[in-house]
Amino acid sequence: MSETLKLQFTLMTTERYFSLRNYLFTHTRLKKALLIIDRGSREEEVRRELEHICALSKRAASYDYVGYCFLEVVPPFITEGINRCIASGADFITVMPYFLYPGMKLKDAVRQSAMITRAKNLKLVITKPLSYHPMMAQLVLDGITKLKRDIYLNYPDNECDVVLIGHGSSDRNAHDAFLYTANAIRPYYRNVRYCFLELDRPNIEEGIGQAVAGDPNVILMMPYFLHKGTHIKRDVIKDVNNALEKHNFKNAFLGLHLGVDEKLVDILIERAREVEKRVGL
Repeated sequence: MSETLKLQFTLMTTERYFSLRNYLFTHTRLKKALLIIDRGSREEEVRRELEHICALSKRAASYDYVGYCFLEVVPPFITEGINRCIASGADFITVMPYFLYPGMKLKDAVRQSAMITRAKNLKLVITKPLSYHPMMAQLVLDGITKLKRDIYLNYPDNECDVVLIGHGSSDRNAHDAFLYTANAIRPYYRNVRYCFLELDRPNIEEGIGQAVAGDPNVILMMPYFLHKGTHIKRDVIKDVNNALEKHNFKNAFLGLHLGVDEKLVDILIERAREVEKRVGL
């Protein structure tokens, strides 16, 4: 049994992720739990968004329990999240690393889940993150459309310049995953630039400067963040305002983070079913 619970590292053409070896479970009625692992934030809005995501996921799929936990910052941490799944009576747990990129934070979440799995002799699988799913680009397109509607902007898409703002990471895999989404939306707009809040280049000042240098009619800025945490509430806004002031550009507008969206729930459930199918569920 211990051999079947060893995690293997699978190298894909577009990203790296973890999953369990294929194996079958023979149960008359498996009680299944879905556990969403988020990075973690002290902002109450983040908890509310995750609770909403969990409620939508439970309603949309056949899980007996759906909950969330955090990798770091504040509890509930991963051990508590898994214990809650067990306390619900779950025979099988599907873990969803709720991350936009396959970087170091994802690997930390997978390692912790794997250690707890071995210690508790659990039947557990781990999905791919949200990265490289084509629907992520559609979420950005939807956000830009909403922003244009909210500000009553009449420019057609092909006359709009877009700046996609990511968090940033020192991990090259995270950088490539972010570029995948940025490149996917390029055909729809006059220009698409990208930048990062921290840990990668170009930074926000540089990215907006590149957009201004292209002589745009309007700049639509989209924060590629899952939650309304500290970065969205303060850091991104501060850096954007400083950059616009430095480059003396006024006709620029900042959209909303990804937040709660049924398309995100669809991706989450699709990722879960992919890995569950591999083990015979």
